[in-house]
Amino acid sequence: MAKDTSFASVPQGTVPRAAWTYLTVPPIRAVSEIPRISHPDVVKFKPTALKLSKAIRHRGPDWSGSVTSHNTILCHERLSIVGVESGAQPLTNADESIILAVNGEIYNHRLIRKNLKEPYHFKTTSDCEVVIPLYMQYGLDAPKYLDGMFSWVLYDKNQDRIVAARDPIGITTLYQGWSSKEPGTVYFASELKSLHPVCDKIESFPPGHIYDSKTGERTRYFQPTWWDGSRIPEKPADLKLLRETLEKSVRKRLMAEVPYGVLLSGGLDSSLVASIAQRETLRLKKLAEAVNGSASDSVNPDTGDGLVGIDDENRLSTMTFLPQLNSFSIGLPGAPDNQAALEVAKFLGTKHHVMTFTIEDGLNALSDVIYHLETYDVTTIRASTPMYLLSRKIKAMGIKMVLSGEGSDEIFGGYLYFHGAPDKAAFHEECVRRVKNLHLADCLRANKSTSAWGLEARVPFLDKEFLEVAMNIDPQEKMIKGERIEKYILRKAFDTTDEPDTAPYLPDNILWRQKEQFSDGVGYGWIDALKDTAEKHVTDEMMKNPKPEWGDDIPDTKEAYWYRLMFDEHFPPTCASTVMRWTPKWSKQTDPSGRAIAIHKAKYEDA
Repeated sequence: MAKDTSFASVPQGTVPRAAWTYLTVPPIRAVSEIPRISHPDVVKFKPTALKLSKAIRHRGPDWSGSVTSHNTILCHERLSIVGVESGAQPLTNADESIILAVNGEIYNHRLIRKNLKEPYHFKTTSDCEVVIPLYMQYGLDAPKYLDGMFSWVLYDKNQDRIVAARDPIGITTLYQGWSSKEPGTVYFASELKSLHPVCDKIESFPPGHIYDSKTGERTRYFQPTWWDGSRIPEKPADLKLLRETLEKSVRKRLMAEVPYGVLLSGGLDSSLVASIAQRETLRLKKLAEAVNGSASDSVNPDTGDGLVGIDDENRLSTMTFLPQLNSFSIGLPGAPDNQAALEVAKFLGTKHHVMTFTIEDGLNALSDVIYHLETYDVTTIRASTPMYLLSRKIKAMGIKMVLSGEGSDEIFGGYLYFHGAPDKAAFHEECVRRVKNLHLADCLRANKSTSAWGLEARVPFLDKEFLEVAMNIDPQEKMIKGERIEKYILRKAFDTTDEPDTAPYLPDNILWRQKEQFSDGVGYGWIDALKDTAEKHVTDEMMKNPKPEWGDDIPDTKEAYWYRLMFDEHFPPTCASTVMRWTPKWSKQTDPSGRAIAIHKAKYEDA
């Protein structure tokens, strides 16, 4: 695995020659019949490239690497989780004609190694190296064979070609930029802060797409059956399949060579992920005790034998460094989430760590949060601040990877505003829209809040196979009506009341607990404090006279206005086009907080 920061730059005109996976460097495009257009002076540009790469070193503090070839430069900042000793990047093939920088995790890397059509000798045990032989065999179809989360940039010297791709849902971040001063150059980076110093046009690289410098085009490779929101599925819910597919998804994501844990808010989604992870951890522990050290230590990178990850029989091999699975929650004193998380942790038997923060802690961190999250969206900032603070504590404990519950609310219509859906067609279309936009909302939050401290978040609900199952269920079964609360079928899939031989996954009161949006669950006083503080920073006069450069993107509340001002302190106006505002549908209220929805029943009040 390579969780890293890369920057890639390639000149545009023929073939991009510079690519990086988490930072940006100008890429060149060069097609044989077109005159080659390259970066004006890649050697002279290299110090700038390294500086831009350093700007995101928080994402990959373990090692830095760069490769310059022709007029292309790839830079990489590494967070080592798989292939710890041998997976430094950029990666290359045997004759170094292909150079690759990746940020992400490829969960099926062992299966790919074993089933390649042509023999390939792997240099490392990194899960990400499989991208190279896949590209050699399948060209632009390579990402179709990957099961994981990833953003990568590959440079093919022989074709003077740059290829860049992003995972189907956009769990990892990736941006593409251009400069009017160097019209033949293309830049790629994991974060805006590596692009805006050299680019005056920046776009969020669309998930499920691949870029080819031969054409200069981005095309969508991810084409699931559920992508068209107007096609309303009619399959009845298969609760057994739903459960088994999520269990498999969690199992895949326990692939690691470093200490890992789980984020546990006490809500349904994170609690289910923690429950499944704990079951798998205990199973592996029993297996290790039964083997009693007699297992073979032989490793064969070419076939995948002995490496971490799942095999072709869906069995997991991973490394556990801690005697117990560690779980983590955060909130203001007396917050709903911390109280529920403690109950779940006790039930599951995880070693739980509760972090409490004060309103002042949160307010003090706001500017840093906006710098790292690169957004001014109200919902994202509210929820990211506690997650940002918690991630720092987790990393300080030596944990490098955590599982998290993002995506479930979009898939199952779990947000309370879904109560207002007029019919199943509208319900399903909104679910599809929300999933498609996750890369601008919850995925962005989960990725950047954790990466700010060199921590990686993995999200089992956004597994391709699980999405294929869950998004093809008749939306009538997902709708919130009568006795069916939000995410009823997901809850029912893990309800073992009628299975006397199966241990319960969660306590009933947690399994059937009403949705709390994360920014609400950490303590209702947090949102109130943000609104009150914004009132002190933004006057009525300022609201009447927004900045001209904001155009039509005018904040509609003082809180939103305040966040936009802080965003502008860190980023130029060219970055604003990458921001999406999260707003509920079928609701007259403008505040995105879940508790502002009339159906919400508050069970807790802040002290």
